[in-house]
Amino acid sequence: MQPLLSPARLDEILAKLPQIKIAVIGDFFLDNYWILEESLNEISLETGKVAYQVVAKRKSPGAAGTVASVLRSLDVNVLAVGFSGDDGMGYDLRAAMSERGINLDHFITVKECFTPTYTKPMLRTAGEEEELNRIDIKNRQPISAALEDQIITAIDTVMPQVDALIILDQVVERNCGVVTDRVRSHLADMSTSQPEKIILADSRAHIGEFRKLGIKVNNFEARQIVNSQDIPLQDVARQLYQASGRPVIITQGAKGILVCDQHGWFEIPTIKIEGPIDVVGAGDSVTASMTAALCAGATLQEAALIGNITASLIVQQIGTTGTATRAEVRERFCQKFI
Repeated sequence: MQPLLSPARLDEILAKLPQIKIAVIGDFFLDNYWILEESLNEISLETGKVAYQVVAKRKSPGAAGTVASVLRSLDVNVLAVGFSGDDGMGYDLRAAMSERGINLDHFITVKECFTPTYTKPMLRTAGEEEELNRIDIKNRQPISAALEDQIITAIDTVMPQVDALIILDQVVERNCGVVTDRVRSHLADMSTSQPEKIILADSRAHIGEFRKLGIKVNNFEARQIVNSQDIPLQDVARQLYQASGRPVIITQGAKGILVCDQHGWFEIPTIKIEGPIDVVGAGDSVTASMTAALCAGATLQEAALIGNITASLIVQQIGTTGTATRAEVRERFCQKFI
């Protein structure tokens, strides 16, 4: 396969990443892994049910925190805009973000809110881990107008300081996370007034409601937005680009990435790998690495190739959301294309 960029061009893009600054705005979760050793299972005297025994814990930033962590592993400077609760999970989340070098100057601690948390029990049997039923903690009441004001003020403050904004809207319940209807409208107004700024949005449930922003979606979400299952995906991409005037990124799983901008649409094949995979964090790694590459001057096609390379590294990291360094990206590029 002929690559879209040469080793020298890749090095040029990667070399610029430490000078890039990106604000990640959205729902920062704590990914809380409990490692349960099956051989130590006990039977509860009170209930007669299995009492799992925790032998290790892993804690890392999830959702918007995954995007921020991937950016930091690529040596990009990151400012976090979001909130956590004033609780133990919030302490763990902020500590994990600080350890990764994520700037928390605009990250808000809110007493009346939970820290969104995904607790993932991992049952270890003969050295292999299997994820059991996840336990979720989320805020299920709309956030206050005062907290919205703080978030909007933080966005306005960081906007002139950064090369790009990444919006990660993880919370499905309307107005219960960082990206409320009001925040989304404010972002659209900002994008209209500053068309030169790179702004990319990703949303679990509301991506069709973002306006005037670049979007990253999967192929199913893209078709839902245009309400069509019949037309070719490239036509879907064209419609989405015409509606926003901003780049459109459509992930297609094993088929790779389809992108569309003012130059038309292009498909970038996936990077084929062998062995077991864990797709958790793959989409977030595409969002992070493509935005960083665009800030470094990459074309949308070049950025998509770098996104595919980064995702191929992330999915090979089992039981964690994963990271990818610039050296690893270059090594994988050389393995597959040289």
